[in-house]
Amino acid sequence: MSVLETIGKPQPRPPIITIAGDAGTGKSSLACSFPDPIVIRAEDGLNRIDASLEKPDAFPPVKTANELWDQLIALLGEKHDYSTVIIDSVSKLDEIFTRDILEQDGRAKTLATAMGGYGAGFQALAGMHARVRKACGLLNERRGMAVVFIAHADLETMRLPDVDDYQRWSLRLAAKSIPFYCDDVDLVGYVRIASVLKGKDDDRKKVISDGSREFICHATAASISKNGLGITEPLQFAPGTNPLADALGITARKKGKPAAQAAKADSETETKTTEGENV
Repeated sequence: MSVLETIGKPQPRPPIITIAGDAGTGKSSLACSFPDPIVIRAEDGLNRIDASLEKPDAFPPVKTANELWDQLIALLGEKHDYSTVIIDSVSKLDEIFTRDILEQDGRAKTLATAMGGYGAGFQALAGMHARVRKACGLLNERRGMAVVFIAHADLETMRLPDVDDYQRWSLRLAAKSIPFYCDDVDLVGYVRIASVLKGKDDDRKKVISDGSREFICHATAASISKNGLGITEPLQFAPGTNPLADALGITARKKGKPAAQAAKADSETETKTTEGENV
């Protein structure tokens, strides 16, 4: 077969999304509004979801990188009916990975001096995040699962050659780890509490908010947000709703779905698709 004969239109697939925001802004609630989710918990954000909302199924909290790999491999190789995998959060994974690297080194106290120094510790950390991204890419490609990465927000200073320095919202991760959750994903969004500045004098101005949430996923200098869905304005949403539902053509997650009842190993055919794959 000619290489030219392999040309075709890209086939639709579920989205791979990163959601960032400050603590308490509703990142986990938003992620859990995707269809049939299963949550991999690096932190226990589910217990902070509004009590009026139904909590999704979740793995036990991960304490080490090996526990994380086991959960990802199980989702890839065993039979289940979940449609969305949520990583809550990659910022906490950063801490878990750092601790694992320092324990393996045995002598270093920081990543700067780990594994002989000269950036080797940070490179190892980025490699572990690359492994997370690869595993989730396989879940997206082979199991047809949507992927939602949750991250805590942090400020970074942009130093560009043609404008003055300024700050923007980014992800709370080591710099070399950020691209895995921003570059090769379909959408990066930032959840914020809508607010306005009121008052005439600078000394008397106050930030006023009614507690409503906004989802910023269009390109803006204020954050690393992006999308390929034609969204150009902030999206308002209420807890338990998904502001991307119309744009992505998704339905709300099913209610009352039982936990993975007696999940069993998949058929030999399905198992073969993962055999020999390094996650």
